[in-house]
Amino acid sequence: MEDQSCSSVEIDDFDSYDHNSPWALDIGGTLIKLVYFSREDGCLENSFGNSVRLEEVGLETSSKNYPILDGKLHFKKFQTSKINECLDFIESKLLQGSCCRHQEVSGKKKLIIKATGGGAYKYADLFKEKFGVTFDKEDEMNSLVSGANFLLKAVPCEAFTYMEGRKDFVQINSSDLFPYLLVNIGSGISMIKVVGDGKFERVSGTSLGGGTLLGLGMLLTKCQSFDDLLEMSHKGDNRNIDMLVSDIYGSDYSKIGLSARTIASSFGKVIFDNKELKDYKKEDIARSLLRMISNNLAQIAYLIAMWHGKLKRIIFGGSFTRSHEYIMETISDGVEYWSKGETKAMFLRHEGFLGALGAFKSYEKHGLGSLMGHHLSEQSPVASPRPQLEQKSNGPLLVESTDAESVGCCILGSDTMKRT
Repeated sequence: MEDQSCSSVEIDDFDSYDHNSPWALDIGGTLIKLVYFSREDGCLENSFGNSVRLEEVGLETSSKNYPILDGKLHFKKFQTSKINECLDFIESKLLQGSCCRHQEVSGKKKLIIKATGGGAYKYADLFKEKFGVTFDKEDEMNSLVSGANFLLKAVPCEAFTYMEGRKDFVQINSSDLFPYLLVNIGSGISMIKVVGDGKFERVSGTSLGGGTLLGLGMLLTKCQSFDDLLEMSHKGDNRNIDMLVSDIYGSDYSKIGLSARTIASSFGKVIFDNKELKDYKKEDIARSLLRMISNNLAQIAYLIAMWHGKLKRIIFGGSFTRSHEYIMETISDGVEYWSKGETKAMFLRHEGFLGALGAFKSYEKHGLGSLMGHHLSEQSPVASPRPQLEQKSNGPLLVESTDAESVGCCILGSDTMKRT
């Protein structure tokens, strides 16, 4: 069992960002993920209209020649189908003068935003026409891996397992991080074998992803969004639709290790019911869809991990799970079953922002500052909803927000501590 302590972690390096407040976008088929730095104090209003406290990360300067940055790193998301909401949000920030990086091109200043994902190409002209903004496109796979590696190395209690209703944080030693399989669940799914910083290979994937779940969900339940579908699933019972082992054998099939509640055929009961779609509860359909996609994802991920070097660490990223307990439980059960308990599924608290964070982090390749991460430490995020800040002799303190949807950081020098 890996170290469960979440008291401290070392960062090798993390270049920070200048006063031009750079932004980064990951525009996927279903969601737009946005990361931006600001010098504003206070709280960020999240997608639901609530003000929330933001995570604060103290970074110690490696040289007195560089300024101490004081601000926050914000994470926000929008539905791609409602891209105008994202455009409106960015426009409001442009009016405040807190968006984008200016770059000199042929004697003229040009607004630049780092962008990744398919939408970085699809919507480039839209952003240019509306704001005069040019996308500096970053490779999608490289951004995903860069974002994941940073979170796993730099943020205590980022990774966790979820079994039998219990979340256990896993502290991974950065020297023992690689190799691992990153399963990024977006509209479709990419499976990436990561063997080091900047060293990875997309070894497989499947079209059965979040887009499949939402697409079928919209057809069968008339849900309006992914979150609507998840909410429906809370109240559903897949046993009304799925054919179980007990439906075939009358009990379990212990000889080959199948319990009575194991799904033998997703949606299998429908073929015998002689009912129309309107006769089924949409909540039951949502639950069955969720179980079907999650079960198959767990099996495919485990088989790919074994095929490519018997990888014992499988990390699930992307916006699919949304910290939804039933999804995580189903994936975990699947990996546990197929590996005979030798491998555990791991999840990330900031799962949906890997690509955006990786694209944002790519600013460091262009010499934007030189802040070196020193010691980051935190109180356990489950100990209290809002731990108190305190100065530590070996460096600043990392204080976690309990809301992973609205995370940010405050970048400070070693001789400064911000209180909120």
